[in-house]
Amino acid sequence: MDDSLETKEDAVLRVMNLSVDFDVKGNNVSILSKVNFGLGLGETLGIVGESGCGKSMTALALLRMVPSPPGKISDGEVLLNNLDLMTLSQKEIKKIRGKEISMIFQEPMTSLNPVFTVGNQLVETILEHKDLSRADALKEAIELLRLVQIPAPEQRIKEYPHQLSGGMRQRIMIAMALVCEPKVLIADEPTTALDVTVQAQIFDLLKEIQAKTQMSIILITHDFGAITEMADRVIVMYAGYKVEEGTLDEIRNSPLHPYTQGLLRSMLVIKPDSSGFKMPLPEIPGSVPDLLNRQPGCPFGPRCSQATVKCRSMPPNFNLGFKRSVKCWLVDNGRVE
Repeated sequence: MDDSLETKEDAVLRVMNLSVDFDVKGNNVSILSKVNFGLGLGETLGIVGESGCGKSMTALALLRMVPSPPGKISDGEVLLNNLDLMTLSQKEIKKIRGKEISMIFQEPMTSLNPVFTVGNQLVETILEHKDLSRADALKEAIELLRLVQIPAPEQRIKEYPHQLSGGMRQRIMIAMALVCEPKVLIADEPTTALDVTVQAQIFDLLKEIQAKTQMSIILITHDFGAITEMADRVIVMYAGYKVEEGTLDEIRNSPLHPYTQGLLRSMLVIKPDSSGFKMPLPEIPGSVPDLLNRQPGCPFGPRCSQATVKCRSMPPNFNLGFKRSVKCWLVDNGRVE
C-alpha cells in the first residue's frame, strides 16, 4: 500500500493502481499505469505535465467516462468516501457524477449547448439531480450565477453561450459543476484560452467557494504557474505514470525528478538580460514517447541528461515520506512503495 495516500479516516478520495488501456489498431496500449494518490477534505491537488501525459485521462477514469471502445479501465480502485466507484453499475455511477464528484471541462464553448440558453441548461442540470419544480430550479440557477459572480444573473440566464465572454462561459461551467455541492471538483485546464486577469479571477472564485464549502479540488493543468496559484499538493505525470508527488513547496523548491526540474526551468520568468531582452526559456529536449512503441526502462530516460545505465530498467516509486514519492533511480534511497 502507498503510505503517501491518506488514511480512510481523512481521505475524501483514494485512488489505487488506476490503469487505463486503449486498443489502437489491434494493439493494447497502456495510457495510465498504476496511478496512486489520495485527496483530503478541502485540499487542492494539482496534476501537472505535458500534453499526452495522462492528466485528462486520469480525470475521465475517476468519473468512469473513458470512451469504450477503444478504452477500458484495466485495473484499480477509486474510493469516494470508501465507496468504490469502479464497482458501480452505469445507473449507479450516473447518480454519483455531478452530485458527489463533478468536473469542469477544458473548453466551455464545446461543453455548453449552443442552441439552448444558459438558464435552460442550468435548470435541466438541477432537475436531473434535485426534486424541484421548474420555477424553483430557475430560482436556484439564478442564485448559482450570483454565487459565481456573474453580474445581472436574471438577464444572463436568458442568453445563449455565444453571447457571453470566455470568462463568463467558464463561470457558467463552474456553476453547473456546483449544482449539487459536490465533495470533489475536478477542474481540467479551467483557464485555458483566458487572459491572465480572468484566470486570476477564476482561481480566486474557486478558492472562495472552497473556503465556504470545504470542497476538495483536483486541478489538472500543463501550467506550473496555475499550480502555484491553487495547489496544496502536486502530482507530476509523464507518459501515463506518476513520476513525483509532494507538497507545493517541496515540488517548487526541491524537485527531485529530472522531468519536474525541467518543467520548473521552463516556466516563464520576466528577467531581462544585460541587453534588456527576456532570457530564452530552456527547453526539455525531445518529446513525449510514443505510447504505442514504448521502450524498456524509464520513460523519461531518452530525454534525461542525468540518465545512467540503470535507467534502462523501470524505476519503482520510491516513498520518501508522507505524501512524498519519486519514480527515479537517482533517489534510490527511499522505501519502494
